[in-house]
Amino acid sequence: MECECGNKRKHRDEKEYKDLIHRLNRIEGQVRGVKKMVEEECYCSDILTQVSAIQSALNSFNKVLLSSHIKSCVVDDIRSGNDEVVDDLLKTLQKLMK
Repeated sequence: MECECGNKRKHRDEKEYKDLIHRLNRIEGQVRGVKKMVEEECYCSDILTQVSAIQSALNSFNKVLLSSHIKSCVVDDIRSGNDEVVDDLLKTLQKLMK
């Protein structure tokens, strides 16, 4: 099954889905907060502190999603004989570690 970006789709159970959406909603709120801080001409270091919190939240989101990906998608593909998934995982890790 393909999604808008042209890649495979993954069905997530309700718990995982709700956790990821909750995390993204919080991050979205944080970004809106930073935008408001800029609009209200808040002090630079205060804004930078909030941006750092957003980066930490995104890193945490990535860790959760990556863990799920490895435990489900990667393991399932390897079990079905698709060893190419390891190369895909390595490419993904390289992108995350920039």
